[in-house]
Amino acid sequence: MTTLQALILAIIEGITEFLPVSSTGHMILGSTYFGIEHDEFTKLFTIVVQLGAILSVVVLYFKRFFQTLEFYFKLLVAFIPAVVLGLLFSKRIDALLENPITVAVSLLLGGIVLLKVDDWFGKSEATEITYLKGFKIGLFQCLAMIPGVSRSGASIVGGMSQNLSRTSAAEFSFFLAVPTMLGATVKKCYDYYKDGYVLTHDQINLLVIGNLVAFIVALLAIKSFIGFLSKHGFKVFGYYRIVVGVALLLIHFFIHPLTIL
Repeated sequence: MTTLQALILAIIEGITEFLPVSSTGHMILGSTYFGIEHDEFTKLFTIVVQLGAILSVVVLYFKRFFQTLEFYFKLLVAFIPAVVLGLLFSKRIDALLENPITVAVSLLLGGIVLLKVDDWFGKSEATEITYLKGFKIGLFQCLAMIPGVSRSGASIVGGMSQNLSRTSAAEFSFFLAVPTMLGATVKKCYDYYKDGYVLTHDQINLLVIGNLVAFIVALLAIKSFIGFLSKHGFKVFGYYRIVVGVALLLIHFFIHPLTIL
């Protein structure tokens, strides 16, 4: 992976992390079509760089992170399903990270869901999150272990299914992302070293640059998304996912994947 390729993936991550379009899916597609080798470091990079984007939540919602202990307990309850399923199926998830067709199908099906989610759940204005609601949102978040589903999209829809408003569901999804992606990063780094790989100086630099760029881009993207979501809902993201999913399937089966860089 070159510095330019790392920058491309980091920008993709920063823009898409908080949109219901799947940042991991877009990075997989970016690495495929920009000729980035699908080696173990690329898999590590696509997970670890998400932490940089997620940390923008801590900066933007700094005061919200200093709440009562109950706030952290609710995050912990919502985080538990991802811990359990991540430990049980980490190898299968790694295999899915190599398959752009999985991403294309997930984008397509997820887009169909987003076209209807406002009709299903879009009328609630509730803001209170109970322990049970938090746990159910955590279950929805686990759907994002399939590349292309979207962690933010799954958890926001999960929140709306529990009668939360769009804004409240989105903000809880952002908060939940912090322990989720921190845990995923630690687990991925541990597995990387356990399997006998050692990061080179150049690879460490790529991770640092990638996280910094993803952090800055996500700072700019997250507020815009909240404003757009509260006014316009999910349909535009649904149409986007369907168009991209169909286009990728057509390219794969009729044109064949092209390497751009």
